[in-house]
Amino acid sequence: MKYLSFTAIFIIVLILGSCGEEPEKQVHLGERNLDSLLLAFPDSIPLLVEHGYKMISDANYDKAMQDGAKAFRLDSNNLEARHLYAKALNNHPNRTVNDISLSQRHYHYIVKQDPKNTEALVGLAATYSQQQDFEESFKYINEALRIDPKNRDAYVLKGSNYRWLGEPELTKSSYETAVQQDPEFFEAYIMLGSLYQADSNAVCIEYFTTANQLRPNDMDAVYALAYANQQFGKKVEAQELYRKMAADTNEYYVSRGLFHQGYIMQFSENRNIDSAIYFYNSALQTNPKYVEAWHNLGVAYETKGNITRAMQSYAKALKYDPEFTLSREAADELRKKGYNMKEEN
Repeated sequence: MKYLSFTAIFIIVLILGSCGEEPEKQVHLGERNLDSLLLAFPDSIPLLVEHGYKMISDANYDKAMQDGAKAFRLDSNNLEARHLYAKALNNHPNRTVNDISLSQRHYHYIVKQDPKNTEALVGLAATYSQQQDFEESFKYINEALRIDPKNRDAYVLKGSNYRWLGEPELTKSSYETAVQQDPEFFEAYIMLGSLYQADSNAVCIEYFTTANQLRPNDMDAVYALAYANQQFGKKVEAQELYRKMAADTNEYYVSRGLFHQGYIMQFSENRNIDSAIYFYNSALQTNPKYVEAWHNLGVAYETKGNITRAMQSYAKALKYDPEFTLSREAADELRKKGYNMKEEN
């Protein structure tokens, strides 16, 4: 289903709502953003639909649902309004069972009115996936693919269904077909990389590399590629990417970039324990509650024979996560040798 562009909507609003106005006022109206237009024309269904889809793209599903519900109340026969409402309902992260059922009813109505609407068919299939009725889901996915054999989202949903059903090879095949239809489909490359990584297959690096090329500054893609390189022995490549993470502004990526550099220093063939300690301490300056960093710092100190610092580090790890087994076991082993745990002030 094609939705009106913002420019087209503005032209419609200008024609219908500005007759007789002075030119200066019309120019001023053209400079307003979508929110301002909605304030001026709160019952404009095209504007509500446009705004609702913008809210979905911004992951603001509460507002998208409000826009969709209002547009639907204004005109229940408007398929675009109904589609927005259905999509917002089924994609909301806190959707309820009733939300899914309501979304499903709206999609059934749309498909009945417009049987070749592939977006609605895939949306309908998604509601059945949410209900784990995969037979019905595949039925509507395949119907969408009969109409449009290159429908990327249909292959994505098919892959998700196969993943739920524990069919890894069919899952991969579906996602691979999706990226054949859309070679710039970032999320699918991340998913394929994760699937192959779970199989300990180094081909995951290729998928993560493509994702990183598509979005060089996306730190999730950088982290995924860095960790895959580390996992498969490409230490230099991993370190370069971890340095990029450590230079980011987000503390999550900074601390992990530093942590993994320390890990490589600690556990590589040419290990450097002093450098590992430096990186772990740097990670902990960014995130003092980084349990794994405290634990590995303890291991590093234990390797150097500094048992007091090791025990203090294990104590810190257990302070922030009392169930962290590795630190508990390491501390117990040291106690058996006569050492006492004492947390550093």
